Amino acid sequence: RARERRARFVGKNGACNVAHKNIREQGRFLQDVFTTLVDLKWPHTLLIFTMSFLCSWLLFGMVWWLIAFAHGDLDHSTRLQHSPGEEAAGGPDNFVPCVTSIHSFTSAFLFSIEVQVTIGFGGRMVTEECPAAILVLIVQNIVGLVINAIMLGCIFMKTSQAHRRAETLIFSKHAVIALREGKLCFMLRVGDLRKSMIISATIRMQVVKKTASLEGEVVPLNQIDIQMENPVGGNSIFLVSPLIIYHVIDKNSPLYDISPLNLHHHEDLEIIVILEGVVETTGITTQARTSYLADEILWGQRFVPIVAEEDGRYSVDYSKFGNTVKVPTPSCTARQLEEDKSIM
Repeated sequence: RARERRARFVGKNGACNVAHKNIREQGRFLQDVFTTLVDLKWPHTLLIFTMSFLCSWLLFGMVWWLIAFAHGDLDHSTRLQHSPGEEAAGGPDNFVPCVTSIHSFTSAFLFSIEVQVTIGFGGRMVTEECPAAILVLIVQNIVGLVINAIMLGCIFMKTSQAHRRAETLIFSKHAVIALREGKLCFMLRVGDLRKSMIISATIRMQVVKKTASLEGEVVPLNQIDIQMENPVGGNSIFLVSPLIIYHVIDKNSPLYDISPLNLHHHEDLEIIVILEGVVETTGITTQARTSYLADEILWGQRFVPIVAEEDGRYSVDYSKFGNTVKVPTPSCTARQLEEDKSIM
């Protein structure tokens, strides 16, 4: 009976299939509130965005109402509303309120909004009567600026996150193994759909599999780096058009003893490809990831060409991005192929 294939470590879309459980030190997330806000889902971020402004308006609205209540502004306003002719009958009223035209908590709340968002309709204003009111005015303006800076910065960072740019960095659905320069190579194709480039792009590859040490220690997700080759040499790539990135399967490769007959029996084999670079337009570092399981590796296949010269410029046909064709390839491991060559 065939063994059950283990779960992916990295999804085809680059998402890491890891669940963090039983984290006892939850307070560590509050030590970096800004990053926590950026990492939240959009509904939670918008809720916090709305509540931060609403709560600050309500808080300072209560403060303005208390100032008016303590100074007697509410009693004076009520008396004038019930006796509009009192001032004419009893002489001029020399009472000066802390904030003009505050009659209730509703008017205090409206004044709080006017102060924090600097609307200033003109019906309410702070007078020189109460130094405490002037101090509260200064404090609310500072608090409002801090809330604006944090929340607007959070919204900006969420809309310009690096993984958004990675959506247009694509990998071939399948990887292939075929001969190149007389050696078995693991190959995949990577491309960028946007015209704006990824600067200083680098690519690396890892094999993730379950291993056991000589002492009996079992490592369920052992990550092994393997050397990638590309047409321009080294790990840096000039990703102006789709490129075929390949790994030579030699004696240092984890794929050295894999043949087409036993390839699909390696249920625990997963090859992760990571592309990193700087976004040209924003200067933000981005990362795109994908992975290939054993049944997503095609033996004896090669990618078809998709770049052609037309009317003095190079044209890329992305409809053939993942297309492959069969090519003559030995049905043996890279170890056996090298041994046969040494005998010959």
